[in-house]
Amino acid sequence: MTWGQALAYFLREAVKSLRRGWRVSLLAVFTIAVSLFLGGAFALLGYNLGRQLESWKGQARIVVYFEPATSDELLEREGRALREHFWVNHVSVVGREEARRRFESVFPDLTDILDDSDAEPLPPSLEISLTAGARSGREQVIRDRLERIEGVRWIDDDRAWLSRLESLVRVGRSVGMVLGALLLAAAVFTIASVIRLTAYRYREEIAVMRQVGATELIIRCPFYVEGLLQGLAGGIVATFGLRLLYAWLSPDAVEDGLRQAVAANFLPWSSLTLLVLLGGVAGTAGAVLSLPREVFGAEPELD
Repeated sequence: MTWGQALAYFLREAVKSLRRGWRVSLLAVFTIAVSLFLGGAFALLGYNLGRQLESWKGQARIVVYFEPATSDELLEREGRALREHFWVNHVSVVGREEARRRFESVFPDLTDILDDSDAEPLPPSLEISLTAGARSGREQVIRDRLERIEGVRWIDDDRAWLSRLESLVRVGRSVGMVLGALLLAAAVFTIASVIRLTAYRYREEIAVMRQVGATELIIRCPFYVEGLLQGLAGGIVATFGLRLLYAWLSPDAVEDGLRQAVAANFLPWSSLTLLVLLGGVAGTAGAVLSLPREVFGAEPELD
């Protein structure tokens, strides 16, 4: 028997076994599909949050708010001084009038609050965009320099909340990996149970094959292929499920910010292929674990 004939035989026997026990096979496929779907959902969320986080990092800035009475001359002088630092990419001076204009454009219904105030409630500020090297480091050095500026009231550093968000993304990815691994282990156990039941159902045929000289490879490989097919089927179902989830999250009914954060992009083909292959590996592992020596070691007596 050539390798091509052997592979055709393994596949034919695996498909035959799947058709005979389609109910339990569906259970195995469903179990592995659920585990891969949940793992893929966490991967989709982490993928989009990671991309969005990198985009936000590229726009990270520091806003230095001053006392309302700070003069425009002081703002301009400090702005020119800050532009000389290597960690500064650009400095924008936002005076009181500009701050009011921005507030009115963002919160048009709250403009009466500004008009009712005797003093100017909105402070002037300096908006500092950072160089690429400073976006993820030198936090304390930069903050110490800014705190020494005369009239500084408050410093808002985007990198602080971006750092916390990055930690949350890492935690979410870790939780997804652990949960997916646990569910995948349960799926492997399910497939192992299904294959073991199938092997016991064919134990007399296996005994006959042994007596006519069939090798371990010929006996075991159809079961391995059966587990592989179940795992691949589960991976494909999980991929379609993720596509449906992505389509459900993408409509205009979802808030723009949320859509950009969790469903701006679908997983790349490399990740989807890896997901399907992971299902195949899990199915094959379940089949291998389900067929220890004792399953085939003893030959049943034939009448």
